[in-house]
Amino acid sequence: MKEILDFLRDLERNINREWFNDNKCRYLGVLEKWNAFCEELIREVGEYDDDIAKLSLKDCTYRIYRDTRFSNDKSPYKTHFGAFLAPGGKKSMHSGYYFHIGTGTGSGYPHAHMLASGNYCYDPRVVKMLREDISYGWEEFKNEVLGVADPRFVADIEGALKKVPKDYDPDAPYADWMRMKAYCLSMHVDDGFVTRPQLAKRVAEIFRTTKPFNDYINRAVDFTED
Repeated sequence: MKEILDFLRDLERNINREWFNDNKCRYLGVLEKWNAFCEELIREVGEYDDDIAKLSLKDCTYRIYRDTRFSNDKSPYKTHFGAFLAPGGKKSMHSGYYFHIGTGTGSGYPHAHMLASGNYCYDPRVVKMLREDISYGWEEFKNEVLGVADPRFVADIEGALKKVPKDYDPDAPYADWMRMKAYCLSMHVDDGFVTRPQLAKRVAEIFRTTKPFNDYINRAVDFTED
């Protein structure tokens, strides 16, 4: 991973097409390494999640080229690599496992190195069902879903409502989960984590602890799609 990180950091310092074209062979080399890592991660997660075992590399990975049409940031390239392993692929709207390496050492997306389980975009019907499920079955959700996840994961409340919806008790222990419009657990890691050997196996073992979380979310996703 160090070679990939070095490339991304050089790209961040030279975020222009001329530099990228001059370093295209280098990019293709690190892309090959990233793709090999992602294929290994799919296999490792697929050992305990059958829906992931069915996926191809194309189902899970993203282009480095940015779509700048609707963005104020006109940088032509991303300075991170990410892979999203979700049932049905990255466009399926299901909850899944996301791994990401970026250029920074802080905790801000997209610069940080990050593991996340969940998704950021759900049908409003899914959100409604999850609020009902979590509020009525809080003890199950707390103990059997959140309680088994690696303790380094935290609930991502970015974009959450400022107030608890009126149908729910704002003082309830699950109140913050009622404010959410996206359901995601995230963890930031440092360079030392991503450059040590057997990264795919280590990431997969951490993700294993969030399979109950993804299963819980996808139960609602599948119900609304039927």
